Amino acid sequence: MTAHPYYPPGVAIDGYLPNGWNTLALLSIFSAVCVAIFAVTSLIIGKANHRISNSDRWTVLWFVLSGCIHLVLEGHYVYSFKPLGSDQTLLGQLWKEYALSDSRYLTQDAFVLCMETITAVCWGPLSFLLAILIAIDHPLRHSVQTVVSLGQLYGDVLYFATSMFDHVILGLSYSRPEGYYFWGYFVFLNAFWIFIPLILLYNSITATGRAFLAVQRMEKTKRVNK
Repeated sequence: MTAHPYYPPGVAIDGYLPNGWNTLALLSIFSAVCVAIFAVTSLIIGKANHRISNSDRWTVLWFVLSGCIHLVLEGHYVYSFKPLGSDQTLLGQLWKEYALSDSRYLTQDAFVLCMETITAVCWGPLSFLLAILIAIDHPLRHSVQTVVSLGQLYGDVLYFATSMFDHVILGLSYSRPEGYYFWGYFVFLNAFWIFIPLILLYNSITATGRAFLAVQRMEKTKRVNK
């Protein structure tokens, strides 16, 4: 078995090959792609709807970025999860870099595979649809936003919870001991899909509540005027 840097020590990773790109190069490419997605999306929004509010503009950017990550990056994991340890494509090497904080991605873990499959197949396409609904101010925007945000939040909570259960109850740690892997990759990168969906859920719930309240008041007014 080829030696590898992943935890827990001795965990089996089929066909492991070390990355050809170093950490700085991989993170730089990933960051540059994210900036490019934001720039192109912002340009399209500006031409499609110049009246869009700043909060809605940022929400569209969030869901377009989420859609790209869910569909492309996480979709690649779902498609290539078996040979991922030997995958030398850019996406494969990104996953092997991230797996230093969670080796379950290289061990064909059942929960991770199922969670990522749902994320790629459901939340990826729906994120793009939602971005369009927000941009055109469609009345179904908050209904879809509630579904997608709740799905993202639920998946991320389970992701954290299953890892913590294994760590606390079973004594298994999937992250290397260096703090920047755990706090930088595992906690920080995934925290976006905790806090932002919570904010968007709150916004959609309150917007839906205001809409139903307005309808109820209209109905009461009609009954009084009859």
